[in-house]
Amino acid sequence: MRQRPQEQDKMERRHNFEAVEENLTPEQVKLEAQRCLTCKNPRCVKGCPVNIQIPDFIKALKEDKLDEAGEIIRQTSMLPSVCGRVCPQERQCEGNCVLGIKGESIAIGALERYVGDNTSPKQAEIVPTGKKVAIVGSGCAGITAASDLRKAGHDVTIFEALHKFGGVLRYGIPPFRLPRKVLDREIESLKAMGVKFEKNVIVGKSVTLKQLKEDGFDAIFICSGAGLPKMMNIPGENLNGVFSANEFLTRVNLMQANDEESATPLKVGKSAAIIGGGNVAMDAARTAVRVGFEKVYIVYRRTEAELPARLEEIRHAKEEGVIFQFLHAPCEIIGKDGYVAGMKFEIMELGEPDESGRRKPIGTGRYVELDVDTVIVALGTGPNPIIQKSAHLDGLDFDMDSKGYFVVDSETRETSIPAIYAGGDVAPVGASNAINAMGAGKKAAKAINEYLSK
Repeated sequence: MRQRPQEQDKMERRHNFEAVEENLTPEQVKLEAQRCLTCKNPRCVKGCPVNIQIPDFIKALKEDKLDEAGEIIRQTSMLPSVCGRVCPQERQCEGNCVLGIKGESIAIGALERYVGDNTSPKQAEIVPTGKKVAIVGSGCAGITAASDLRKAGHDVTIFEALHKFGGVLRYGIPPFRLPRKVLDREIESLKAMGVKFEKNVIVGKSVTLKQLKEDGFDAIFICSGAGLPKMMNIPGENLNGVFSANEFLTRVNLMQANDEESATPLKVGKSAAIIGGGNVAMDAARTAVRVGFEKVYIVYRRTEAELPARLEEIRHAKEEGVIFQFLHAPCEIIGKDGYVAGMKFEIMELGEPDESGRRKPIGTGRYVELDVDTVIVALGTGPNPIIQKSAHLDGLDFDMDSKGYFVVDSETRETSIPAIYAGGDVAPVGASNAINAMGAGKKAAKAINEYLSK
């Protein structure tokens, strides 16, 4: 039987930002590890974008070799405590587990999280190469690349636009999913390795890529994320009370806007509609519950079967009282005196599959209204063009795709300009999530190291 972590009471957690799940107990870890078949052809490893040797670390847990398990994971992943909490394991490692074919897959994420929380990375001897690397952004891709490049002996500096480090891990993911002490511990381990951090530096404004090159950086890795919100482009979107999920989560997670003493307090209404069905939508909805909205809706134009969010996040949202409205497509935000007073939706039905493989929502001509005073749009984000615009002024013209993302080599992550690489949400490959960003960081670090070793 699959072991499950203890969870905070669903009514209590509605009113706090403490972690929803506890770690497995040592006894549970041993029982769960013993379920692993130690496959000769481990599909779970193939399902992991950074190729953690999953059967090997689980075998070490079976043998009560906790530190060895930590060393095995950290050979390929610098962030076991993070990935064990936020990665979509059901679609990756656990989704490929042989045991999941007829029963329940191994709780790989919970085991990885336990190992990450209870072990520390060993400080390897670093032999300086005299080469300097600049990393733009301190999220998953940047942290991963920094770790690998520093181990290779390079002088690494991470430049972060905000006043705290961690990128989307800090401003986008709420602490009830990723406690800040966990993220802080991972950042401190990088500092202990000798990675340098510079905050409040907007590359493209505070400093340009050209200036970084002039300052002696031999290679640059751009992984600044995609912070430009995608909106609905419907009437009423400029009313007071309309937020992008990016703004809403950043204000609460990073600026504590839910605190009355905050310098930029959040006006909390009675009811909120969150538009979208991904993990960000779930985070926004569950955060809205905690900051005090009486009613919180997730409004999605397809059915529950097509929701892209993690099953665990959907379950937690339901338990915390979030109301799901399926087959509703936004048409108009209704205003009164400049503020949101409601929202109009068209009722949809599902037709044939579209290019995403999911059945396409089709309008029925029937409309309903929701009584809400806040609308939070969680439909994804696009790349902010600050870096490439400033680079253009300096004569550095990158190849960009039609959506404004960097065009990169799929293996090396190198851009059209030599010695400049890009990864994560500014040059996405596959789904936008922590582990895929880490995979991009590892590829970039490998390529940069090879370039600097010539």
